[in-house]
Amino acid sequence: MDGVILRFPEDAPLPVSQGNLLDFPDDPIACLQKLHRQHGPIAALEGDGTRLHFVFSPEYNHQVLSDSKTFHSRFFAVRGPRNSPQRRLSSGLLSMNGDVHKRNRRMVMDAFLKKAIQTYLPTIRELTLDMLNNWRAGEERDISREMTEFLLRLTSTILFGMDDRETAYEIGRKVDEWVHLNHELGMSVFVADPGFTARYDELLSFAGRLEADIAGMIERRRQSGGEHNVLSMILQAHDESGHLSEEELIGQAALIFAAAHLTTAHSLTWALSLLALHPAEMQSLWAELQSLSLTDFPELAQVERAPVLDRTIKESMRVLPASAYSQRIANEPARLGPFDLVRGSGVIFSQFMTHRLADLYPEAATFQPNRWQQLSPSPYAYLPFGAGPRMCLGGPLAMMILKTVVPSILQRFKLTVVPGTMIGAKVISTMLAPQYPIWMRLDEQDGRFQSSPIQGNLAELVDLPNGTKSFRRAA
Repeated sequence: MDGVILRFPEDAPLPVSQGNLLDFPDDPIACLQKLHRQHGPIAALEGDGTRLHFVFSPEYNHQVLSDSKTFHSRFFAVRGPRNSPQRRLSSGLLSMNGDVHKRNRRMVMDAFLKKAIQTYLPTIRELTLDMLNNWRAGEERDISREMTEFLLRLTSTILFGMDDRETAYEIGRKVDEWVHLNHELGMSVFVADPGFTARYDELLSFAGRLEADIAGMIERRRQSGGEHNVLSMILQAHDESGHLSEEELIGQAALIFAAAHLTTAHSLTWALSLLALHPAEMQSLWAELQSLSLTDFPELAQVERAPVLDRTIKESMRVLPASAYSQRIANEPARLGPFDLVRGSGVIFSQFMTHRLADLYPEAATFQPNRWQQLSPSPYAYLPFGAGPRMCLGGPLAMMILKTVVPSILQRFKLTVVPGTMIGAKVISTMLAPQYPIWMRLDEQDGRFQSSPIQGNLAELVDLPNGTKSFRRAA
């Protein structure tokens, strides 16, 4: 049961593997799988006197994620000098702790309540139909790129507004680049490797330019007013209470975009890819969508009574969660299983690994949406949006996007993976991202689905049905 701390015999050896800590950022999934095979629900990797701790089970997830006093979040490990743009930009909710986090979360959360996110539906509909109207039957499109660009436009518009979309898109692209720079350097907190700090000056310079852009957008939003978007709601809460500083406003804007853009884009990409590679599951979903008599874009009431759609989205985020892992830092000495943590110890928890535990999810590597007819895991056993007091505020918005955009696409087009397409998954900036373009053929929707043979490591991560075995195209 969650919350039950597993006990280790006093004389049992610590579950520690010796090695190079760079093995983890080089290939997180392989490292996580190896540690779990060797040690079970909790493990550590140690090298050069530094130790990283890893938790895999719901019980340890519960301890780490529910105790926000002991285990602090540090989404960006590289904070930069005091009073620097990098320090201010990385000071949003994902990097806040204690009372400061609680206060800021209260200030921001109104923009992500159900009443608020329903007001974003017209924007989601407009941008979805703009994308689909540019697609043509008979084309081959890189679905990964399409979803990334679509979410760039959508997230930028929902966050920053519609009156100056090109500026919003440009800021969104810069935030995305800044996030990647941060995570390229992030392991330097744990590993003394000069190679990780070579781009430190570049990061600080880039942060200065990004901060100026976001500050300019905030000032324009103040002057224009009226438009409904996340930034305007946060500004309203700030102006009414005065509890957020200007620096906190900038940090919130940057981190809200960082948390929402690529995670939702990858979730859409993986959902469409898994469906395209599982014709029987696609057929089941298509039958439900047909029964709902959808138009070009579904109403919320329609998707809320679509159990197959709900199960499909849940299972996609279980098998290929957009967030593969995240980390916490011990803020004070603590006991974690057999380990005595000192202040500053790093703890990694992994959605990918927890979602693959065979005792929780039989045949865990298979894509089986129907398992959710009986399945009801705890919040610490199924955590695509995290769990505990820091659970992602944007989860309901992401689910609304997934549950409206996927049906909109499938109503219009049949997606078939181009035979021989290389589909690989790689952890980039803690996210499980497509490693290569995912080429799909668009056809008029006729409800007749078939899978295609593919290349790439997806077949190592997911037990695919017959017809999708590794295939190599002729040169």
